[in-house]
Amino acid sequence: MTDDDKRLAAEAAVEEVRDGMLVGLGTGSTVAFAIDALIRAGRQIDTVATSEDSAAKALAGGLSVRDFAEVSRVDLTIDGADELDPQLRAIKGAGGALLREKIVAAASDRMIVIADASKRVAVLGRAKLPVEVLPFARTFVIARLAALGAAVVVRNTLTDNGNVILDAHFGAIADPAALAGEIERIPGALGHGLFLGEVDAAYIAENGVVTRLERGGISG
Repeated sequence: MTDDDKRLAAEAAVEEVRDGMLVGLGTGSTVAFAIDALIRAGRQIDTVATSEDSAAKALAGGLSVRDFAEVSRVDLTIDGADELDPQLRAIKGAGGALLREKIVAAASDRMIVIADASKRVAVLGRAKLPVEVLPFARTFVIARLAALGAAVVVRNTLTDNGNVILDAHFGAIADPAALAGEIERIPGALGHGLFLGEVDAAYIAENGVVTRLERGGISG
């Protein structure tokens, strides 16, 4: 049922897309369903993509993909999440696009997360927290993250930006905002997968039923 639920969540989110929009495309298996749904919908839209994989899939399906380097504002972004808590705070980045995802989310008037119910958690931290790092600073940043209490694993692939990803496992994160601030103060750490204020809504599917969560409460 997981793939079916991912598809249903993606299709529900795509219903928010209107002609004329500039739509941000996230990265990952759930977003792939959203790209398929956008292609089928035939909307007159432009897109920007957070990864080369998403851009390639969108282009292959006939969607217009703009270079984000020429963009300052996005109407709506649809993306997945590795974890999502009741306050719509998320951990993202398992697909390796966390820095681009964070930038596109910041440029977006509205960001929607799509996921199956397995991604919902009471407290963030079950998933590893990805941190994108300048290769020059890899060992230094590993030591700093370890000092914050993380078990750190170096991912064996680079990001589309040519940077290293460190997967930092902190366990339950009691104060996500404080941890985000600590990581942001580490020189060489370019971005992290804590999305604490970016997500405006989420479509969560479980056993064929989609629930829409809006910041501030359940909407439908």
